[in-house]
Amino acid sequence: MAPQGLPPSRMALLEMLLGLLMASCFTFCLSHQNPEFALTSPGKSRTKEVERKETTAEEELDSEILEVFHPTHEWQALRPGQGVPAGSHVRLNLQTGAREVKLQEEDKFRSNLKGLKKGRRLDINTNTYTSQDLKSALAKFKEGAEVESSKEDKARQAKVKRLFRPIEELKKDFEELNVVIETDMQIMVRLINKFNSSSSSLEEKIAALFDLEYYVHQMDNAQDLLSFGGLQVVINGLNSTEPLVKEYAAFVLGAAFSSWAFDGPLEGSYSDGMVWRQSFWKPKAGSLNIMKINPKVQVEAIEGGALQKLLVILATEQPLPAKKKVLFALCSLLRHFPYAQQQFLKLGGLQVLRSLVQAKGTEVLAVRVVTLLYDLVTEKMFAEEEAELTREASPEKLQQYRQVHLLPSLREQGWCEITARLLALPEHDAREKVLQTLGALLATCRNRYRQDPQLSRTLVSLQAEYQALATLELQDGEDEGYFRELLGSIDSLLKELR
Repeated sequence: MAPQGLPPSRMALLEMLLGLLMASCFTFCLSHQNPEFALTSPGKSRTKEVERKETTAEEELDSEILEVFHPTHEWQALRPGQGVPAGSHVRLNLQTGAREVKLQEEDKFRSNLKGLKKGRRLDINTNTYTSQDLKSALAKFKEGAEVESSKEDKARQAKVKRLFRPIEELKKDFEELNVVIETDMQIMVRLINKFNSSSSSLEEKIAALFDLEYYVHQMDNAQDLLSFGGLQVVINGLNSTEPLVKEYAAFVLGAAFSSWAFDGPLEGSYSDGMVWRQSFWKPKAGSLNIMKINPKVQVEAIEGGALQKLLVILATEQPLPAKKKVLFALCSLLRHFPYAQQQFLKLGGLQVLRSLVQAKGTEVLAVRVVTLLYDLVTEKMFAEEEAELTREASPEKLQQYRQVHLLPSLREQGWCEITARLLALPEHDAREKVLQTLGALLATCRNRYRQDPQLSRTLVSLQAEYQALATLELQDGEDEGYFRELLGSIDSLLKELR
């Protein structure tokens, strides 16, 4: 309300002066304001000040070894000059501006920690183990493992005893049941006695030989046959007038000469001097039995006259099954036995085989004869090459091989022409074996082959036949087919004969 008695013009002037005074006071207050009431963020300002203090403290402690701070699982304030162990959890309290430290959760079972500051290791006392302590602990651990293993073995043995009974108890039970357990040796003795008994029928003798052949396939059993004279009894069976007795006696001899040995690798040498054939069979999954020549039985058979008796049977009229078994026994006796090969040549063995091959209806025997000749030729060649390369072969055995004049005898007795004629056989397997033998005899029969126009015509005809078959193999996606291999053998022979 305006004071009473002032004219209106004076009142307007007074209000103007009052407004100017208020504006001046407001300006003065702004220019001299208290820092506490500055329009800034208290939180940010406090943070900057704390960081500045921390930086100053760290710079002062750069060259000093920090006092070790031992954190707990509760937050504790960290004073300047204290070092924080590695692995600790650190936070900044924005209310107080202090750093606080505590152990992380995964470190609550760790009491001794080491920290690093500016590359310097903190001196912290830790509990350590010496090497002797570690060795003692390891020894105790091994002893405990051995005890556990011993306990497991005893438990396993106890379980086996519960499941199986001793052989002596089984024998007693079998005796009560009138059942006798025999060893292989006892069985072979019984079979030989049955075969050699004059009271045995023909069927019983054949059955005894059939069962005996099963046992002598094992090398140890074949050698045990020598210990009680069983081998000689079987050799004498080749003189029987019964073709079946001759057949099965030869079958037993062939099995004994080349016994199945043990599971083993496909390649290798043996210290006992035995040499295994590359023939093998797989009687069951996961096993591999190797056929090895049995030299002890071979020597005993030569001394017992087996070679002469086998050749006599092949040279006389006999049923084809009997000659098959006899030829099998002859092949097993001659392989890897140079002394027997010498005696074979002296006794006219090549002439006997030539008559056998040239007889009608003996194509199956002809293929086996050609395979035998190939084996004998390559065997001698490999023995001489091995002796030259390794110089470890037995001089006596190498000398015996050098006394086997097989290649000259084959050339003189017409085996170059006989082998070439066998290419006319229709079976691919038979042709393959004949081609292999022709290649083995090439060095000896080269001139005979070149002078034989029929051989050249046969090779050209076979070349065209196998070329077509090889093309079909390629169309079927077979890169290395059977017929391509035969075609390669034919091409090589034709090239050598040009």
